[in-house]
Amino acid sequence: MGSATSEPPSHRTPLNDAAETGLKIVVVGGFGVGKTTLVRSVSEIRPLNTEEVMTQAGVGVDETGAVTSKTTTTVAFDFGRISLNDRMVLYLFGAPGQERFWFLWDRLFSGTLGAVVLVDTRRMDDSWYAIDRLEHHRTPFVVAVNRFDGDADRYSLDEIRQALALPAHVPMVDCDARVRQSGKDVLITLVNHLHDMALAEEATL
Repeated sequence: MGSATSEPPSHRTPLNDAAETGLKIVVVGGFGVGKTTLVRSVSEIRPLNTEEVMTQAGVGVDETGAVTSKTTTTVAFDFGRISLNDRMVLYLFGAPGQERFWFLWDRLFSGTLGAVVLVDTRRMDDSWYAIDRLEHHRTPFVVAVNRFDGDADRYSLDEIRQALALPAHVPMVDCDARVRQSGKDVLITLVNHLHDMALAEEATL
């Protein structure tokens, strides 16, 4: 990574200017929702991850009831990169989902232009903290519902929006974090949302 991209742009940086050096995007959500999978599936480089095998030390600390097959967990963050076009490069940071690692989130949000909140409809309550922190930092975000096997008809997007009390201006899309094109579509939705917000801000000046 060259010196031109060593300092991530502020979330207040105009989108067209930030695109020249790359956009920092954070992927957040509850434990086991698919953040690491999303970063891995879309990254054009071999992603950096800090996954460790779950041990007995996590019993009673990490809630694994809805993700009993999960054997590893992110203990710092995931990092990947994807070029959406010749000018726009996204640097992806996947945040750890467990409550004991939430103290890392505020630092990850520093310099972030936008975020993706991944939602698992089996554990929608796990999304509240991510949404709250993003709103606190005034960081624009989109919500992506990661549809796991057999989950396609569990809840509609309108029902999920109502359950999360999301305002109408926050984009919400379905996705499959395992599929590269699906993850890329989520990121394009976020970039389009940021672009629309930048245009709206310019119109008020």
